Amino acid sequence: MAAKVFESIGKFGLALAVAGGVVNSALYNVDAGHRAVIFDRFRGVQDIVVGEGTHFLILWVQKPIIFDCRSRPRNVPVITGSKDLQNVNITLRILFRPVASQLPRIFTSIGEDYDERVLPSITTEILKSVVACFDAGELITQRELVSRQVSDDLTERAATFGLILDDVSLTHLTFGKEFTEAVEAKQVAQQEAERARFVVEKAEQQKKAAIISAEGDSKAAELIANSLATAGDGLIELHKLEAAEDIAYQLSRSRNITYLLAGRSVLLQLPQ
Repeated sequence: MAAKVFESIGKFGLALAVAGGVVNSALYNVDAGHRAVIFDRFRGVQDIVVGEGTHFLILWVQKPIIFDCRSRPRNVPVITGSKDLQNVNITLRILFRPVASQLPRIFTSIGEDYDERVLPSITTEILKSVVACFDAGELITQRELVSRQVSDDLTERAATFGLILDDVSLTHLTFGKEFTEAVEAKQVAQQEAERARFVVEKAEQQKKAAIISAEGDSKAAELIANSLATAGDGLIELHKLEAAEDIAYQLSRSRNITYLLAGRSVLLQLPQ
């Protein structure tokens, strides 16, 4: 009797384990920020998008495909040409995510690796079309305008594939070696031109100063000639007296000067 009881318990436990395994296999989880698309072996991809949580499926008949619907970054490097035929190296950083309601269409028409198939191609297309409208200099001075136009065009283009672009920014912008050398040569030429202009302006100022000085000397000579014609030798005598007075003043301040009275002599004790 006891053997039958234990056998019954064993069968019940085995059946319970099998049932638990079947139920567990029929459950699947959708994590936060993710969505699931159901593929049915008889009806194909279902139009229903499954949200977060734990859900049931029909074993062997249905299969869940999980998609990450959170914003993810991607850098896309592109080499293109500007309006003036300069090589431009641009790296575009994109924050993208799929439209949850369009996941069945994305999975059916593009696949799970939709970002690998779509983003590089449309980014290259948009960048080449926008950059071709600007000269190399304008790409630097109008970088904000270029970035905004790329963002608008790329967002519109990505929407046709069921993608949302939360942010588009130009993170890297360089030019070819020839353009860089041309810019450096232009800067050197501008510096040389500024230096030459300074030299010319300095020479002009010196010329004006010499002219003003010559005009002053000419005016002074003219005034002296007029004074001589008017006062005669009296003006010369006056200048002599002023000069003698100045000399006497300077000599009086020197310690090495000795004054001799008129009519007096000084005997020097010379050795015999």
